[in-house]
Amino acid sequence: MKKQERCPWAYGASPLYLAYHDTEWGVPVRDDRRQFEFLTLESAQAGLSWSTILNKREGYRKAFAGFDPEKVARFSGKKIAALLKDPGIVRNRLKVAAAVNNAKRFLEVQKEFGSFSEYVWSFTGGKQIVNHWSALSRLPATSKESDALSADLKKRGFKFVGSTIIYAHMQAAGLVNDHLITCFRHKACAGLR
Repeated sequence: MKKQERCPWAYGASPLYLAYHDTEWGVPVRDDRRQFEFLTLESAQAGLSWSTILNKREGYRKAFAGFDPEKVARFSGKKIAALLKDPGIVRNRLKVAAAVNNAKRFLEVQKEFGSFSEYVWSFTGGKQIVNHWSALSRLPATSKESDALSADLKKRGFKFVGSTIIYAHMQAAGLVNDHLITCFRHKACAGLR
């Protein structure tokens, strides 16, 4: 039996990381709570490894009310201070405050566009961008779409949403399919809407 090929970054990683690659990364997300989850986690990852964030994902889920943006938007200064003592998350004051701020901005976007998903997907014309990379070294860190989305999010008051973070969000939430063409997930994710 032939071994399934994966993107090289998934090999040698933890079972959690492998499962993330095989079941989540590149799958189109149209659910707002999942969009908020990925946005919160990608923002927390700035300057850190994705494996660090994946290992703390359940801690984030617990600390950030199951990634419910309405609840997170109501977090008080006292709640933020308590979160900064929680070893289950990255205890960075700016990142924790950004998550609360971003929840408030997220709700504003929902109100304006009907859903956050509709808003972010508008930057790709509502369709997944399917790339056909043959080598990991070809994957970009940003794109014209991530540049535009990042700029618009910043204009709306979001924090920790630079173009590189937003491109990673777009990959995670399946707005962009950057699985290598040799990876068994490339075709599978390209067929999803």
